[in-house]
Amino acid sequence: MNSLEKLSGFVSKYMAVFVIAVAAIALFEPASFKWSASYITILLGVVMFGMGMTLKLSDFKLVFQRPKDVFVGALAQFTIMPFLAWLLATAFGLPADLAAGVILVGTCPGGTSSNVMTYLAKGDVALSVSMTMTTTILAPIVTPLLTWWLAGAWIEISLSAMMLSILKMVVAPIVLGIVLNTLFRSTVEKVVKVLPLVSVISIVLIVGGVVAVSSQRILETGALIMVVVMLHNLLGYSCGFAIGKLLKMDLAKAKAVSIEVGMQNSGLATSLAMLHFGAAAAIPGAIFSVWHNISGSLAANYLAARMSKEALADDDEETDSDVAMATK
Repeated sequence: MNSLEKLSGFVSKYMAVFVIAVAAIALFEPASFKWSASYITILLGVVMFGMGMTLKLSDFKLVFQRPKDVFVGALAQFTIMPFLAWLLATAFGLPADLAAGVILVGTCPGGTSSNVMTYLAKGDVALSVSMTMTTTILAPIVTPLLTWWLAGAWIEISLSAMMLSILKMVVAPIVLGIVLNTLFRSTVEKVVKVLPLVSVISIVLIVGGVVAVSSQRILETGALIMVVVMLHNLLGYSCGFAIGKLLKMDLAKAKAVSIEVGMQNSGLATSLAMLHFGAAAAIPGAIFSVWHNISGSLAANYLAARMSKEALADDDEETDSDVAMATK
């Protein structure tokens, strides 16, 4: 078990590298990962089940203990990213399927990677986890409605079918994971350290499958979609941080909101796109999966350094104040 835990930690640490490597292989050798496209729904369910097994019923208390913070974060998540997606899809004149894919990424809840990145950024992890849980619970209703409203002009959308898909792929596996964690806590605690390995493998296979079945379209439009995805993600970080500071949140909370808003559950976006819109619409989600792991790590390092500098500045101010008081 120790060796598996070490492997899990190693794979999690270098997840972005593995995702990029698999995406490159799938792009130029589609046959190597085309088979995994058929299992994308199951693979996402595995990731969500793993997330559920790390949660306890007590984790939901913070939602009610800090309702204002969680509400602000969830509202920012479901307004900033959908609006930015629509704006970018319109501004760049994207084809219908790709526009729908970009908007679907924007309307999805926060991703589980955001919790790890918030920790690395020395942000408010508890708030990040609460925001992820809240937006994920709201996703079966909010994601289809926002997608229908914003992407309906580009592509036909079935609200009921999309709602049912999210319940099956996201909510049901998470609830099952929470139930198992509640009933078999000691057993789950022994296994939970290996779950990141399973989740990373699942995410890598999701990306590989989408890239493989859409390789030709990616080669034709990849540069354009990459620019759109990068702008979407980076603007999400910036707007999320700005909202936090505008509402006078402390730095740790603002970091959590920034990262949570910028990092989407792109696995869900990819799976929904494959199921309801076609392989091409899944391209933005697949590219987002690759990019946001890279940008998230960079953002976490930058924000962690920023907190350290501000803490030092505060200490210097306190020291100067103490010296001034002593000389009086």
